[in-house]
Amino acid sequence: MADKFAIITGASTGIGFELASIAAENGYDLLVVADEPLIEAAAADFERHGVSVRSIETDLATIEGVDSLLAAAEGRRVDLLCANAGRGLGHAFLDQNVDDWRRVIDTNVTGTLYLLQKVLKDMVARDDGNVLITGSIAGFIPGSFHAVYNGTKAFVDSFADAIRNEIKDSKGVTITTLMPGPVETEFFERADMLDTSVGASESKSDPADVARDGWDALMKGQAHIVSGWKNKVQAAVAHVTPAAILAEQHRKQAEPGSAADD
Repeated sequence: MADKFAIITGASTGIGFELASIAAENGYDLLVVADEPLIEAAAADFERHGVSVRSIETDLATIEGVDSLLAAAEGRRVDLLCANAGRGLGHAFLDQNVDDWRRVIDTNVTGTLYLLQKVLKDMVARDDGNVLITGSIAGFIPGSFHAVYNGTKAFVDSFADAIRNEIKDSKGVTITTLMPGPVETEFFERADMLDTSVGASESKSDPADVARDGWDALMKGQAHIVSGWKNKVQAAVAHVTPAAILAEQHRKQAEPGSAADD
């Protein structure tokens, strides 16, 4: 058993998989979670680094799912939490099923906050621990045809800044927000966005690069990291561009059928 223990959510693929790989390489025992059976195969991959790995398949959109994750930690001190699990949903809001958009909110916001509250209480009590929250530059942009997702990421980005201030006297606890742009993962397929300009784009970031940026920022105790120079520029521009213009730009990227217009 290693001296260090990490919980990483959404670890079956994409950024979460890469974060778990880096943590394992750095000697962290792992508890990894996803809402799909693929998490078992991912766990076997992480074990190759010689650390102890436990995996759990559960739904982090529910309080019960988060509780089952925490129970799987078996009371072990959590040195690192990567709150990475997230869900998108494309198409026009008025056409979306209520259960679908609620699942996005419950995964990205409710489940994430509940997990953070549970883990951060212990970290702050002992004044030691590191948290990486996967936000997004989408939180800076009104997300036409991806409105619920972008809204949840605006919440997460803002929430992380607020909580970081609340616990500022706990010098041994750090909270880092990783804010990537579009990443080459299964995200767009699961969000039913493969017929959009952004979903079909071949210029998305490599999840390994995004995870490395997040990890490096986490280890330095940085508050934020926007991964990728193009995304840094986009984030900076978003802060000074009127919302109506940003929404129209996002529409061109995320409206169904926009891939055919490129």
